[in-house]
Parts: sequence; structure tokens; C-alpha cells
Amino acid sequence: MIEKHILIAGGGIAGLSAAYYAIQKTQEQGLLAQVTLLEADARWGGKITTDRVDWDDGPFIIEGGPDTFLATKPWGVALCNALGLGERLHGTNPQKKNTYVLHRSELKPLPDGLAMMIPTNIPAILRSQLVSWPGKVRMGLDFMLPAAARNGDESLGTFVSRRLGREAYENLIEPLMSGIYAGDGDALSLASTFPYLRDLELKYGSLARGALLLRKQSAGKSVQGSRSAFLTPTTGLAEIVEALVAYLNAHHVTLRLESPISRVHQSGLGYDVELEQGEVLHADSLILATPAYVSGALLSELDPKLSELLRSIPYASTATISLAYRTNDLPRELDGYGYVIPRREGRRALACTWTSTKFPHRAPNGYALIRVFIGRAGQDEEMPRDNGSLIGLARGELKLTLGIEAEPLVARVFVWEKSMPQYNLGHPDKLTRLSGLLKHHPGLALAGNGYRGIGIPDCIHSGELAVETLLPALTAQPVEA
Repeated sequence: MIEKHILIAGGGIAGLSAAYYAIQKTQEQGLLAQVTLLEADARWGGKITTDRVDWDDGPFIIEGGPDTFLATKPWGVALCNALGLGERLHGTNPQKKNTYVLHRSELKPLPDGLAMMIPTNIPAILRSQLVSWPGKVRMGLDFMLPAAARNGDESLGTFVSRRLGREAYENLIEPLMSGIYAGDGDALSLASTFPYLRDLELKYGSLARGALLLRKQSAGKSVQGSRSAFLTPTTGLAEIVEALVAYLNAHHVTLRLESPISRVHQSGLGYDVELEQGEVLHADSLILATPAYVSGALLSELDPKLSELLRSIPYASTATISLAYRTNDLPRELDGYGYVIPRREGRRALACTWTSTKFPHRAPNGYALIRVFIGRAGQDEEMPRDNGSLIGLARGELKLTLGIEAEPLVARVFVWEKSMPQYNLGHPDKLTRLSGLLKHHPGLALAGNGYRGIGIPDCIHSGELAVETLLPALTAQPVEA
């Protein structure tokens, strides 16, 4: 049996998962395969990075990128269980579930009963100070407005404004959406971000009616019994990365850090991958688990059309700033998970997570850990990149909104250049065209957050799907001369 070489570029969660499933699925198929994973950086994990800060009273667990993953998408939980991490997963604090929205420079509670971002608790909406009475009346028209008879995609902002009114969109939906995508809802593709909203309109004739019915159907049911919908390992998401690296080492995967690729060439039925140091590696199959614009640059000589299409997917830059304080230095109790900031407020921050309330095990007793998010689509040039300016910006936000003036005990800054893909209008068409172009390159696959989902489970699933895409090429027998 001829040994096949699978090369994976990109050591973030998508690339690590692709390597994991390459081992799993080639063994299931009885294939003899060598797997190589290359990463340009000096560490594994990509946007997943956990800083464990020792402190006299206990450690701070500081996440630089994502801080949790969604359990309702099964691929993250499944991988954690397979890696032996299932019992180490923690949900969010069930005792303090409040989330706030900054509204006219004041924190107002998000109304209860949001299902799939759609308000379903009418009394809570009527009590909410986030929407005016005319705005609430406009929201109620959702029950009477017929579904729009239109084909094609539309922006998230246009769709929600059409169903619930512009005020509800700007004050309720937009800040929640921005907390996920760091995007401009008037540019984001509904079909690529929240396609179920259009499904609700078409099936039930009303977003609220559909969300209410689905909520009743799921009453009493929860993901993993009583577990939270959001999960994280005990000492941070880096546990997943560490477990994957240990698994790959145990299964003799070739792992190479600080190995950036410069270009990819066709070589017979496979690919020659040239590293920036000049070394050339041959692969029978290749998975690019790098950002779409990076993959596009690598493929510029192999397929200019594919390259151009990949580089047309826009990305936004973001930053996270985590600050630790003694709780007695805080003017108010952190009685919830944090707050989101609508674009219309004009703040430079996007959101603020009260990490030590959301996940109490991430800070010692008597201390508070707070994380401020900076950067959203259209604001790349406005976002500072140096630590001092970002810490100053975060402290300014906390002083303005929470009244915190104390010096932070710990400060950690993480800047993510071009990290958040923007699934703007036209994105579904781009994916269709990508699939068509990739058919001309058997043995080549893409993975990562640039295509069909930005969350950790989505990235894990993308790595698994990439491997499955390659299996036919790996199992094909070479034609004898």
C-alpha cells in the first residue's frame, strides 16, 4: 500500500481539527497516510490563546480570543468528549444571567425571552426601556405583516428592520449581532449569518410567532441536560489546543511551528508546497486552514480566479483588553455577563464581558476580571494597535460606563489583525463559486472561519469536512503508465 501525504497549513483550531480527523478517517478507511501540520506562528491555537496568570489568591484565566463555544452546535462538544475533556467543561454562571445594552449612555437590561435573537416575551418587551412605545407598536406589526415574496439574499439590517422596525434592530438586534460578527448589519448577508430568520418568516409568517412556537416545542429540553448553552474547559480554551497537540504527537503527526508557506504549485496529481525558507514539501492532498486572504495569496499561481475570489472576502481587525481589579474597588456590582454597545452609541468599544461573573472560576474570590472588545467592521483605521492606547481606551470605557477609576492589577492586550471574516451580501454566491473552482483541484480543500461559520464548533466542523472532501482523491488508485 502506498503511503499518502496529507499536508495541512494553519495551526489554529480548524487546522488542528483537520489533522485530528485526518488521522481518524484515514484509519477508518484503512489508508496508510502521513500527516504534516504547518503553522507560521510560534505557537498552536490561532485565535485561541489562554493566559493563566498566577496570583497570591489564585489564578486569573484570561482568554485572548474566544472565551467559550456554543454547545448547540455539536462538533465542539463531540471533539472535547473524544479528547477526554467532557467532564472539564463548565457552563456560564446560572445565578447571574443579566446582559445589558448601553442605551443613551446608561445600562439597560436586555429583555427576557429572546429566542434566536427574536423577542418572544411580550410583557418583558413592554417593560423594556430599550425601545420606545412607537417602536414597540412597530414590533407588534410583525404578527400581521405578510412574508415578503422575494428571491435572493438581503442584509440582516434590512430584514430585521422590515419585520420588527428600525428601532428594534438598532437597539436590540444590532448590538447582539455585532458581539458575534463585529460586523455592519446593513452589509452582512442574512443567508450567511442568520438564515433561520428568513425560514421563520416563510414558515410562520412572523418572526415572533415562529420563535414562540419553537420555544414551546423545546420547553424542558436543553443541551446536555442541565448544561449551559455556552461551555469552556476549566483552565481555558487552550485545553482543547493542548489536548489536540498531545493527540497528534502521540499519532506521529509531523508538527512544525514557524514554518510559513510562500506558494503552492501543482505537481502531478498532488501539490508542491514551498516554504518561505526555500524548502519544498510534496503533498498528495492539501488543506489550507488559513484565513481566506492568506489562502488566496498562496494559490495565486495555481489558480488566479480562485485566488482572487478568496481575497475578496473582507475581514475586520479586533482587540481584546482584559483588566483585573479587587471587587471592593468597583463602584457597582457586576451582576451579569456584561453589556453590548450599539453602533449608534458612537463608542469605540464594541462590548464588555464581566468575565469573573460569567465564569467565576476564572478569577480568585474577591477579584473581578473584565474584558473589553474593541474593533468592528469599518473602524480598522480608528483602532489603535499599541498596548498603552488600547488599555487607555478600555479603562476610559469602564470609567465612563461603570465608574471604575482604580488602577488594574493585571492588564492583558491581544490584537487580532484581519481576524473576523465579514459574511457580507454576496457571500453565498462566493461560496458557490468557490465550490465550483475547487472541483478543478482534486486533493485541495479549505477550512477555517472564512466560509460557513465563525465559531469554534464551526471551525472544528470545517476541518472534518475538509478531510472528508479529500478522501476520494486519497483512495483513488494512480493510473499506471
